[in-house]
Amino acid sequence: MTISRERVLSELQQIAVPGGGNLISADLVRALAVEGGTVRFVIEAANPEAAKALAPVEAEAERRLRAIPGVEKVQIVMTAPAAPRGAPPAGAEVARRSGQGEPPPSLKIGRHPTPQAGPEPVSGVARIIAIGSGKGGVGKSTLTSNLAVALAKAGRRVGLLDADIYGPSQPRMLGLTGQRPTSDGQMIEPLHAHGVTVMSIGLMMKEGEALVWRGPMLMGALQQMLNQVKWGELDVLLVDLPPGTGDVQLSLCQKAQVSGAIIVSTPQDVALIDARRAIDMFNKLKTPVLGLVENMSTYICPNCGHEAHLFGHGGVAAEAQQIGLPFLGEIPLNLDVRLAGDAGTPVAVTDGPVAQAFSRLAERLIGGGMA
Repeated sequence: MTISRERVLSELQQIAVPGGGNLISADLVRALAVEGGTVRFVIEAANPEAAKALAPVEAEAERRLRAIPGVEKVQIVMTAPAAPRGAPPAGAEVARRSGQGEPPPSLKIGRHPTPQAGPEPVSGVARIIAIGSGKGGVGKSTLTSNLAVALAKAGRRVGLLDADIYGPSQPRMLGLTGQRPTSDGQMIEPLHAHGVTVMSIGLMMKEGEALVWRGPMLMGALQQMLNQVKWGELDVLLVDLPPGTGDVQLSLCQKAQVSGAIIVSTPQDVALIDARRAIDMFNKLKTPVLGLVENMSTYICPNCGHEAHLFGHGGVAAEAQQIGLPFLGEIPLNLDVRLAGDAGTPVAVTDGPVAQAFSRLAERLIGGGMA
């Protein structure tokens, strides 16, 4: 018998906790998972004393969940931050429980995800577009920053969420390195660059600093950057996904109402293999794929004008036609793109030939009602 997450949440909502409310309304449940006949989650108490007071609640939760038909095993972990001398930074106890030595950033990004019944809209955001690739090295982040700027130039209200938690590059490419978001203790005020509203975990770390977080921390960080950021009123929020088909991609589609995904690939067969995996992942997550973009499509020698196809040419267009998806356009391989990104001013800010390629892509999205 299949056990629904909603049934589990319903049972937990009936369990009162000291101080008023229930396990769900008091925001004590973390990392809830329902897999086969097993239900597992964490009860995160405020301190060791609160954990002791919650012991009967833990027992009641186990009793209720075991009574659900089909539940074979219930695994509940009670956690509470230690109280070491010299109060640690907020969130440090979560980092230690998750197996890393360094605390997460001071604005408490990096907690475990909070339960929700299904994908939810992000306040003020009309559309969410995920930018994925299935693999690294195809220029997805560079394309995302330039597309965001091109959409802003076209008059759209644009946000960019850098969801590449392990390798955030948007702060550098948008000229925000060293700047920090502010917070009122509840919501984070994002930064702005080139007409784009920007949030990235990289804005809350030193450049080059590594995060060593496990899956629940990644999922919680993404959920916070979606829902605890003052995005304002946006026509579209672009989400720059990490390479692959892992926790962040899954969490985004489970937590947010994603309007669709754009797949970025270079033309060669090796890249297209991974692009197909990304398309299959979004199909399984019931997220519509809006189309494909061929990046590094052609190279024009600045000295002699010779056109070369370093990674092949037309492979993405052919793939799109074969699988029945829109081909959204080509972006050339050009030194100016790299120089502009390293300098923190995306090439789309200018009016040159490469900027025009990004403008055409933005116009295609706007004209198709996608942005």
